[in-house]
This record gives sequence, C-alpha cells and structure tokens, in this order.
Amino acid sequence: MKRFSVFSVLVLAAVSCSGPKDGTYRLQLFTTNDVHGRYFDSLYVEDGTRQSLYAVYHYVDSVRKADGPENVIFVDAGDCLQGDNAAYYYNYVDTLTPHLYARMANYMGYDAVAVGNHDVETGHAVYDRVADQMDMPFMGANALRNDNGKPYFADYTVIRKNGLKVAILGFTNPNMKNWLSEELWSGMHFESLIPLVQQDVDRVVAKEHPHVVVVAVHSGTGNGDGSMLESQGLDLFNTLRGVDFLICSHDHRPVVYSKEDLCLINSGSHCRNIGHGVVTLEVKDGEVVSRELSAELVPVRKDAADPGMKEAFRKDFEAVKAFTVKPVGTLVRGMRTRDAYEGMCDYINLLHTLNLSCAPAQISFAAPLTFNGSVEGGTLLYNDLFTIYPFENQLFVVRMTGKEIKDYLEFSYGTWINTVSAGGDGHLLKISNDPDPRTGQKRWSFIGRSYNFDSAGGLVYTVDVTKPEGSRVDISSLADGTPFSMDSEYNVAMTSYRASGGGAIMRDGAGIDTDNIESRVVARYPEIRNILYDYITAHGSIDPDVIGDEKTVGKWSFIPEKMASEMMRRDMKLLFE
Repeated sequence: MKRFSVFSVLVLAAVSCSGPKDGTYRLQLFTTNDVHGRYFDSLYVEDGTRQSLYAVYHYVDSVRKADGPENVIFVDAGDCLQGDNAAYYYNYVDTLTPHLYARMANYMGYDAVAVGNHDVETGHAVYDRVADQMDMPFMGANALRNDNGKPYFADYTVIRKNGLKVAILGFTNPNMKNWLSEELWSGMHFESLIPLVQQDVDRVVAKEHPHVVVVAVHSGTGNGDGSMLESQGLDLFNTLRGVDFLICSHDHRPVVYSKEDLCLINSGSHCRNIGHGVVTLEVKDGEVVSRELSAELVPVRKDAADPGMKEAFRKDFEAVKAFTVKPVGTLVRGMRTRDAYEGMCDYINLLHTLNLSCAPAQISFAAPLTFNGSVEGGTLLYNDLFTIYPFENQLFVVRMTGKEIKDYLEFSYGTWINTVSAGGDGHLLKISNDPDPRTGQKRWSFIGRSYNFDSAGGLVYTVDVTKPEGSRVDISSLADGTPFSMDSEYNVAMTSYRASGGGAIMRDGAGIDTDNIESRVVARYPEIRNILYDYITAHGSIDPDVIGDEKTVGKWSFIPEKMASEMMRRDMKLLFE
C-alpha cells in the first residue's frame, strides 16, 4: 500500500489550516461505477465502437478545462478489474507490466476508487498490486483485518478543491462471503454498511472538518427496507446525516435520488452513463452558511473517445487484441445461451461436461451466464471463451445428500418457471412486461436473474410444470442408470459463487449453511474458463455429440412435453422477438 512522506503530510496540514475565502463556490462531482473492464472503445474481433473510459475521460476532462480542475471531483464506486478481456489480460497474463487499470485511473485523475466485489474476485495478487500502483486510494473501510480490526484498504481521503476540504469515504460490498470463496479475501471480514458508514462519517467530520462529504459504496441501490445486505443504498439514503453525495453501484441500475441535503447517484454500468453532481456553497466569515445540491446522469457517447488517451494506451490495446484473437480450437456447431431456458442444449451441456470432468464430481449444477450470448460455429478464438464463460469463478465439488439436491433443483426451477394449468394458459416462464430497471426500456424480461437458473447434469429427471414448487422435480437415476436415493450422499460440481451462497439456492433451497461450506468441499479446481481452455486444447473441438452424451450429462425435460413446449415457444417469442 502507498505511504506518504512526513513532508507531504506537513504541507497538507499547513494548507488545511487556511480556510476558504468568503464567496460562492461551485464544485462538480463526476462518478463512474461497474466499469467491468470497459477500458477500450474498440471491439477486439469485429468493427464498431462502444462506451469506454476513453469517452468518460473526454467528457470529464472537457469540464476540467472549462471550469478548472480545482472545481472537479472524480470518484469510482468499484468493479473495475473484471468483465473484459483487457482486465483479464493484465490480471493474469501480463503480470509484470504495471496494471492497465491503475495506469488509466492515474491518467484520468480519479480522486478515489472504491473496491467492488468483482475486484476482490481477482484475488490478493491482483487487487493488492493495483492498490499499490494507483495514485489515489483504493477504498473499502468495511473490509476489516482479522488480526487488528483495522480497514484492509484505505478508509477515506481528504482532498483540496478550490480551498475547500472534500472528504471522500469508500466502502465495499458487505455481502462478500455470499459471492466469493474465502481464499480470495483471506485475512479480512466485511461489516454491514449500517451503522458503520454513519459512524465513520461522524468520525471523519469531527476530525477533518470538511466542507463537502462524499460517500462511495459498492452496494446496490436496493429498495430501502433494510432487507438486502448487498444493496443498502436506499437504506443509507434514508438515514445518513452530514453527507452531500452518496455514490451507489453493484446492481447496474442507473438512478438518481435527491433531497435537500443528500443526493444518491448510481450511474449504472459499463461506462454507459456518468454520474454528475453539483454542490454550490456560500462561505461567509470562513463558514459555510448555505449549500445547494443537484444530481443527474449524463449519457456517454461511444464515438467521443479522447484521442490523446487513446494514443497513450494504443500499445496496451494491441497487446490485448493479439491475445484475444488467438485461435484455440473449433466449435462444430454454433451455440446460444438462451436455449438453456427451454431445456437441455449444447451450451449447458458443455458446462456440465466441464464440471463432470473434475473428479470426484458425480452431479453438476450450471446456469446460463449471459442472458442472450452466442458463439458461431467454426474457429474458436480466445475471445469466444469470454462469451462462453464470462466470470472468474472457480469450480468446487461439494458433498450433498439426495434430498438436498432435489430441494436445490425445486428452488432453482421455482425462480424460473410458473405452475401452469393443464389448459396451457398464462406464462410458463416467470417473465413480466415492465421497464427494465437497468435500461428503463419496457420489454418482456425475466423477473429473476437468469444466471441463477440452474439445471443439473449427471441426472435423469423431469420437471412437471403443472405441479407446485416443491413437487415438480422427479429424479429417477444418475446418468449411468444408478438409482438415485434421497438418503445417499453425492459429490456435486458447482461454481465457487454458488457454493459460497450466490443466488441463495444453496441456503434457501437446499438448506445448507454456506457460511460453513468448507466442511462440505471435497475438491477445488481453478477458474472454470481455464478448465474450458484445457478441454479445448485436449480435444481440439467442442462437439455436440460428445458434450451431449447422455451417459455423462444425463437427461431432463419439462413435462407434459407438448403443452410445455407450446407455452415455452410463446414466452421465448415474447422475450427474444
């Protein structure tokens, strides 16, 4: 972690003793969050551009040039180190060059960056390196060290803007243990943002006497009823005192909430918007006598990439692109993730095949990891592996009873399908025609998150859509014909995200205490994308006849088949046509 010299501290202290002159001050806050590796504006394989940090910088820098950098605050609320080929490349491939994100954040002049759960997902070697290489603090005040109870990351920073003291406090997601296995965040634990944020604000205000207070949390906006540990944004908005701006993130939902003394800003994700806040202060006799706040979201133009920044990082882009377009094998037939909603398909069969190749796995759980991704048949590039498996999840093999497996599947299908009448009326899939909270567009979409729609491989079973949750799933045997027993124990392959409690299927479905999952883990494997790469290297291709072998992946279907098929066809048409 960075250390500042005594001389620098003394200079800062000397400057802080001189308060602002009387007059009116107008500071502008710009925010990003959930960038997810969207560093470059260019696509790696096909023509076209996209929103990126290049365009974000172009906009923020234009304001700095117009209003002066002394009037601009720039903060990110986390999840910047995962989600794109560029982040992966500098996380795990080129580990000697200073990390690309650290260099970009320095170039762009961020004042502070909060730690996101996907940043922690990269592992100590990555996020510790990035924290050391950034010129600004990487913050997570609620990530507390186990040995002394102090924050593992920076907790706050105080910066000077036009003579005003601005305190920025940063916090990460408190629900980390339900996202990631403990080895990724060893040596620390995570506290709820309530009441910790208010306690820290009170402490910092009493110590630093700032004129403006900004709190950045890697936490979803939520619904404000205190029910969601990982989405406490509105909970904070409803209770925080002494804060001007609350920056939220994590759920990718662009939104602004404002009241007289506090503005909440969540810019969404992937550089699609920039959060923009304005605070106007009136200072008299060295004291702030009035303040006005406002906030908005500024859409980012994907064609407005900053040319200077683009040139500065051109060599990095070329290195990532060369890695990305490297051929790795052959896909015999194209596959789509959306086919997983209808039943067995090549995409899910592939994930089950990978899981079941890892001894001592007998059964596999897997879900579609993108809502509507596709890979064309033919030569596979490394880029395609990010479509097939976009996350850095590890593979765990966990011991479960037959009853727990059955209850798990009942819960999973309960998030995915409705109980329907024998007449075939209504919707089989749990979908609604409401505005998408992430885009605001009205369209048919799933009520739940499709990456939690797990099916099982290695089993033979049916799902009766006319029966209520809890009695839909009928498991007859393992894939090899061995009878399935509710009382027997089985080794089940699943992602580290699922084993750690992600999606709540293990806890609320199977009734397993994921806080103590280690007692059930019988094997661990590296990132599943690496398992995929090794599979292609060994076999040369992904062949539907191989990955669809029922003696390995088993067989399942919705019943009654004719009615379920007709209803599914109608719902899929609403979703995708």
